[in-house]
This record gives sequence, structure tokens and C-alpha cells, in this order.
Amino acid sequence: MARRPPAAPRTLGVRVRSAAGRSTASQRWLARQLNDPYVAAARAQGLRSRAAFKLMELDDRFHLIPKGASVLDLGAAPGGWSQVAVQRGAGRVVGVDLLPIDPLQGATFLQADMTDPAVPPRLAELLGGKADLVLSDMAPNTTGHGATDHLRIVALAELALAVAQQMLAPGGAFVTKVFQGGSERAMLAIMKQSFVNVRHAKPPASRKESSELYVVATGFRGAEPAGATRG
Repeated sequence: MARRPPAAPRTLGVRVRSAAGRSTASQRWLARQLNDPYVAAARAQGLRSRAAFKLMELDDRFHLIPKGASVLDLGAAPGGWSQVAVQRGAGRVVGVDLLPIDPLQGATFLQADMTDPAVPPRLAELLGGKADLVLSDMAPNTTGHGATDHLRIVALAELALAVAQQMLAPGGAFVTKVFQGGSERAMLAIMKQSFVNVRHAKPPASRKESSELYVVATGFRGAEPAGATRG
């Protein structure tokens, strides 16, 4: 099983030797990658991305992946979260993304647009029924404008929630990424009606300077009949 990386030694930082042809933002990104213990650990352990550690840490805390579970991974590329789900004993893993994903034993990947209404039925077919866990690490291309980026990621989270409400089995769980801000309040209100527990979490693998958070919802109450209201 994959192991969490040790803390990065503060005195052994790697410097980017040449800045030729690189923007300041590119230099910062490269330096961060070179000094990130999660990047090094992911490479050493054969994981597809450092983000794999985020799901490990969330699963350690919330016990999201029961043995034999059916897992739907939205925005799955490059497959790091699906890889963790397989390693932790999920029985069936289906991932979907706009980008192609390299094959992974134990998982099925679909290259498709989640806004296409034909996609959810196809995912249900691949899962062979309802999902026990729906994951979404989807994030938009950032603009650098905080308010705009926040609204964009909330829109993706709302899309993921709509899919989860359609695809989850009663008692199932849902995890989605958001940015700190507050515009997700309406979405959270819906989630609190649909799930027994709704909590925010920032796993240690999430960079401290990042505004990303994860909403973890457990105990799906089940889809209500059309026209039903909750008292």
C-alpha cells in the first residue's frame, strides 16, 4: 500500500538553475514541484499524481472506500484517485474526464464531457448499477481572479453533486473540491438535505497556500421521487 511522504527537509531546497525561456510563474511552479515531498513520494511509489495522497488522507479520516465498493471518479485524469480506489479494495472503479487517461488495471475510463446528458447513463452501465462513492477532484483552468475562479469551481462542484444524486446508492458518500469563499452555500444546503453528514476537510497533501477544500458528504439519503419535498 502506498505510504504518505515524510515532511520536506527545510534546508535541502532545490533551486531552479536556469530561468532562460521561463516566465516567473513557470519558475515558481517548477521550484515548488522540485521541492514537494508529495511529488517525490508519488514518483517513488508509482502513483499517477501527488493528488493521490489527498484521497488517501481523506479515506483514512472518513473511511470512504469500503472493500468491494463501486466508485465513480469525475475529472479522473491522470487517474491518481482511481488508482487509490483500486489499491484500497474497491470492487469496481469507473473514471471519466475530458482528457484521455492511460489504462489502469481494475478501472474503466471514459473520455467524455460530463455536461453531455448521454454520459450519466453510460457511466451507470459501466458501473453495473449505483455507486457507493462519487469522487470529484475537478477544477477549472484558473484565471488568477479569485472570485471568478471560485464561481467556476462551484459550478463544477454543483455538476458533480447533481451526478452524485443521480448515481449514488442509499448510504453512499460524495467528495468534491471547492475553493474557500462562500458562494457554495446554496450547494451545501442541498447537500445537508441529501446526506446525513456534510463536512469540510483540507487534507495535509493539499498545499497550505492553496485555497482548495474538500466537502465530504456521507450517508446519502437516497433520491426522492419527483415532486417530493422534505419537511
